[in-house]
Amino acid sequence: MKTVSLIVDQTPHISVISQIEVLRFNDTPENENVLIGFINSSVIYSLTPGIVRRTIEICKQSKIKLPDAIIAATALSENFVLVTRNIDDFELIAGLELLNPWDNSPLIHEKLKYLI
Repeated sequence: MKTVSLIVDQTPHISVISQIEVLRFNDTPENENVLIGFINSSVIYSLTPGIVRRTIEICKQSKIKLPDAIIAATALSENFVLVTRNIDDFELIAGLELLNPWDNSPLIHEKLKYLI
């Protein structure tokens, strides 16, 4: 879990889609407060015309769910390494760097930017 700590200790960067996905479920008030605190401490990337164009390109090239395509397009547009446990859904997207922080030996570099 050292990898997760290294990423989480940085200012989190997330897509607006990740914000929606994290907060859309009913949870205990305690858990919801933790999640809201995480969101409030994050830099949130909204849909820009560039991200929309890149999302369209990704959807035309691969069968991917629209939320995942938006997250991938955000990472590509902002030059982020995408941090996800869901590597399989993203691995065919050209140019997208992926990091599963639960893997045994992922490489973390201070100078890289990570989209959670």
